[in-house]
Amino acid sequence: MSGMASTLAQKRARAAGFGTNQNANKYLNQDFEALRSQCLSQGQLFCDPYFPAAPESLGFRELGPHSSKTRGVQWQRPGELCSSPQFITGGATRTDICQGALGDCWLLAAIASLTLNEDVMARVVPSNQDFESNYAGIFHFQFWQFGDWVDVVIDDRLPVRNGELLFVHSEEGSEFWSALLEKAYAKVNGSYEALSGGSTTEGFEDFTGGIAEQYELRRAPDDMFQIIQKALASGALLGCSIDITSAADSEAITRQKLVKGHAYSLTGAVEVNYRGGLTKLVRMRNPWGQVEWTGAWSDGSHEWDSVDPSERPNASIEDGEFWMSFSEFLQQYSRVEICTLTPDAITSDKVKPWGVTNFHGTWRKGSTAGGCRNHPYTFWMNPQFVIKVEDEDEDPGCSLVVGLIQKNRRRLRKEGQDMHTIGYAIYEVPSEFEGQRNLHLDKNFFLRHAQKARSETFINLREVSTRFSLPPGEYLIVPSTFEPNKDGDFCLRVFSEKQTKTERCDDPIDAQLKDETVSDSEVEEGFRNLFLKLAGNDMEISAAELGKIMNKVVAKRTDIKTDGFSMTTCRTFVNLMDDTGNGKLGLGEFATLWKKVQKYMDIYKENDRDGSGNISTTELRGALSRAGFTLDDTIFQILVARNADPDLNIDFDDFVGCLMRLELMFRVFRKMDPKETGFLELDFENWLYLTMI
Repeated sequence: MSGMASTLAQKRARAAGFGTNQNANKYLNQDFEALRSQCLSQGQLFCDPYFPAAPESLGFRELGPHSSKTRGVQWQRPGELCSSPQFITGGATRTDICQGALGDCWLLAAIASLTLNEDVMARVVPSNQDFESNYAGIFHFQFWQFGDWVDVVIDDRLPVRNGELLFVHSEEGSEFWSALLEKAYAKVNGSYEALSGGSTTEGFEDFTGGIAEQYELRRAPDDMFQIIQKALASGALLGCSIDITSAADSEAITRQKLVKGHAYSLTGAVEVNYRGGLTKLVRMRNPWGQVEWTGAWSDGSHEWDSVDPSERPNASIEDGEFWMSFSEFLQQYSRVEICTLTPDAITSDKVKPWGVTNFHGTWRKGSTAGGCRNHPYTFWMNPQFVIKVEDEDEDPGCSLVVGLIQKNRRRLRKEGQDMHTIGYAIYEVPSEFEGQRNLHLDKNFFLRHAQKARSETFINLREVSTRFSLPPGEYLIVPSTFEPNKDGDFCLRVFSEKQTKTERCDDPIDAQLKDETVSDSEVEEGFRNLFLKLAGNDMEISAAELGKIMNKVVAKRTDIKTDGFSMTTCRTFVNLMDDTGNGKLGLGEFATLWKKVQKYMDIYKENDRDGSGNISTTELRGALSRAGFTLDDTIFQILVARNADPDLNIDFDDFVGCLMRLELMFRVFRKMDPKETGFLELDFENWLYLTMI
């Protein structure tokens, strides 16, 4: 129940405008200003109870509590490491970011690119933080997390060994913004070790809220250099890397001092006059702060002697930043990653931002985790979204980027879980379905229709994103894991250059409830005699008596599987049928109940396709529809979680109990909402009454 309440609270917060960069959600409900004021008034330095200076904050395996890599680690504040610590000196620069004993070069490359855009930097690193005025050992940073911005509070106790910072640090050793930012990001992801290994695009997105694309340079488009230039000019963040062919290649240094399997920032792209012609150059930065390219156009190389001084950048400092020709870049590097920013992150009038839509969803075993198209009989169960493309660009079709992110997988690493393999398929919506949103398309649609487009690949990364050019029309996007029955939460985003509209496509929550009441006078003589025999002297049937009757009947059946009706289920039956409120069933009430059970028995057997005696969760949605209920993905997930066994089957008593509870909830709501407004206003007493029935 607490999980459901949390989900509802998040939806309300988004609707109220929380979660933007200007109004970020307080991570773990920690309020920076309130905590700092409290520490200042008490004369104490802040100690974060949610991310303590303790082994568990470092990691769980290689950086676990008793590992050799954490032996001798202490936690110290910047004032204990140098006499005059500074938060930022002379503005945040790329040289403030030097990698330590943690494999998060991907993150540091993203941080380095962040420093190139002051506006974006200011969104992540709030101003008015230092070690002087109002210093209380507390700092805060803002990150984009799956559709929402969160404000993350930390204390400034940093992991240290032999008097030096263990992880990221500045060249000077007295500037601490990058080390504190890394700590805040580690807190969001559960530990420092959770940051080991990743893609620069992940950092790009969490610092901007933008969407990232990858280009494999061995098949780069002809206009790749122009794409890079335009991206840099529009404030996008860029990274690049060199693939490894074996574990031994990881961070191996080539003869010309390039590091394999290492994330670099791509920070510049220019054309210079060289020996009578134009030469394309690109600039990279190694987040180690050293180890630079030594080939053509490297720092101090003779090529620069043939370039006019007015075109010559400062290219002689061993700071990890270097130039190379674009043609050499295409030969040496494997891929480029580009993060396009959201409209709210762009302040320049010269840049035309793309539109963005964002949706949250879940895959749940047995209900909404249908796997990819390789599983045609469950694929349709995945969540579905419709995008309406209304305008074309200058070129034929509308340019858009569809990104699918799986949420919070880094935090689950300590539990032995990692990234799922994810992707999506896109279908053109046939004319007969255009404009319909209260409809979850079933397996027959997907068996008859081929996909129009798909994500470039299914892969075990946090995000899969692909650029498309689609003509005007409506398209169905179906995000999924590669294998069915994988639990996970996701965020689906669509960035479009022209006007588009994206909506969730799902069944409405509704019930067609017929009046099946049987009055005492309508009861047949044979059934009346049976009731007199079963009811006893009081001429009524209690929940306990009902359980005995129901279980005696189903025990004789060999065509259905059941472990018996529980007392809780029988009480639900009585609550639904009992009009007098005495907790028992009279003749007509019992006859009405028996009629319902018989109807549900027919539906159950009809949907037991293989004659196994029970129905699978795949068959449940159709059975619910036959009984008159349509439910959206969220409600269906809850029903499956509460009624299915470990093999994702539902036996007869759970099936009937599920339908009875649904009918009870619908009838109670409609009785309390006679004007059919779709809303109830309750005091606490009525709320308790409703939750107890």
